[in-house]
Amino acid sequence: QVQLVESGGGLVQAGGSLRLSCAASGRTFSRYPMAWFRQAPGKDREVVAAISRDGRRTFYADSVKDRFTISRDNAKNTVYLQMNSLKPEDTAVYYCASTMDGSYSYIPTRLDEFAYWGQGTQVTVSS
Repeated sequence: QVQLVESGGGLVQAGGSLRLSCAASGRTFSRYPMAWFRQAPGKDREVVAAISRDGRRTFYADSVKDRFTISRDNAKNTVYLQMNSLKPEDTAVYYCASTMDGSYSYIPTRLDEFAYWGQGTQVTVSS
């Protein structure tokens, strides 16, 4: 059974940094793309960043480019999201996600491409 467990959320002032981690178990981690999504109150869940199986290719939403960095350590079965220069509009529940199928030639970013989800971790940025 695939399990994804996020950690690292919290309360931070605007301009601060946080590092989210997502520990995966239940299958061979390195075979699957991973992504971070977020959902703010009253808004749809949206992709923040995604990463290929080998970590060489990444995708970022325009709103977080140059501030957030996604990375993965396949030896530790963990994906990370380093968040710098945080803004109040980054406040949301952050979820890590993994695809059902590993055979992607591109980086998946659509919500319906991800079958497995963590429980989410709250990030609150105060102004």
